[in-house]
Amino acid sequence: MNDVISSMQATHPREFQAGGSTVDGAALAECLAACVECAQTCSTCADACLSEDMVAELSTCIRLNASCADICAATASVLSRRPDGGAAYVRSLLEACRDVCERCAEECAGHAEMHEHCKVCAEACRRCAKACADLLSALG
Repeated sequence: MNDVISSMQATHPREFQAGGSTVDGAALAECLAACVECAQTCSTCADACLSEDMVAELSTCIRLNASCADICAATASVLSRRPDGGAAYVRSLLEACRDVCERCAEECAGHAEMHEHCKVCAEACRRCAKACADLLSALG
C-alpha cells in the first residue's frame, strides 16, 4: 500500500507544506500508510476483543482501540490533503495520533501473551507512533 500512497502523493501538483517548510514525500507517505494500517488494525483488534470470553477485562483495550482507530483515520485523511497557511493543526493532529498510538500499544502489549490480535495491534501502533514522530521531526 505504501507504493500506492507514494505514487498518489507524487502526482499531487502542490508540495505538502506545514510550519513554513516543505515536508519530505517519503516521510509523508510512510506516515499515511502507518495511519491507515493502524486504523484498520485497531478496529479489528477491538472487534476481536469483543469476541473474547473475558471481554469485561478488555474494556480499556477496546475503548483505546476505538479511539486510536478514529484518530489514525482522521490523521490519514488530513495528511492526504495539502494544508493552507501555517497548518498548526497538522502538528497537533500528529501529536495526538502519536500519543494515542503509544498508549494503545502499551495497553495491547499487556494482553499480547493471551491474545495474538493484541500483539499484532501493539506492533502496528508502535509503527504508527514512530511514523508520526518522524513526520513531526520533518516538520521542524
